[in-house]
Amino acid sequence: MRLFVKKLVPEAQLPHYAHPGDAGLDLFSVQEFILQPGQSTMIKTGIAIELPPGTEGQVRPRSGLAAKHQITVLNTPGTIDEGYRGEVCVILINHGKNEFKIEPGMKIAQLLVKPVLTVDVEEAEELSDTSRGAGGFGSTGYTGKKP
Repeated sequence: MRLFVKKLVPEAQLPHYAHPGDAGLDLFSVQEFILQPGQSTMIKTGIAIELPPGTEGQVRPRSGLAAKHQITVLNTPGTIDEGYRGEVCVILINHGKNEFKIEPGMKIAQLLVKPVLTVDVEEAEELSDTSRGAGGFGSTGYTGKKP
């Protein structure tokens, strides 16, 4: 399977896997920005992509940025649809207490290419019963004890 990448600016870096067997391709910033505590912004990567048929791109945070600096992807995972040909941008947010400097060439997120299932939508008068039913958002309870 191939991921076609077009550089929109000469300094853009192609996404690549840091290690054999990695799930995500590193995405790199092409801009400098100071991300203040509590602030979010869209960072440009300087690339556009053509995903393989039947796939989507998932933009996910980098664990090192999250653990060390509390920087994460705001809409995680961000979805890139197969037909999108515009610039890949990453919405970063600073959950930390210190400003964070984003520099050109910095790894800011990772891109996972995943298969997509499409479904036919059909209206139904009733849905099948399950043991869970409509329970959600804490319906299984919380005791505060570790399992």
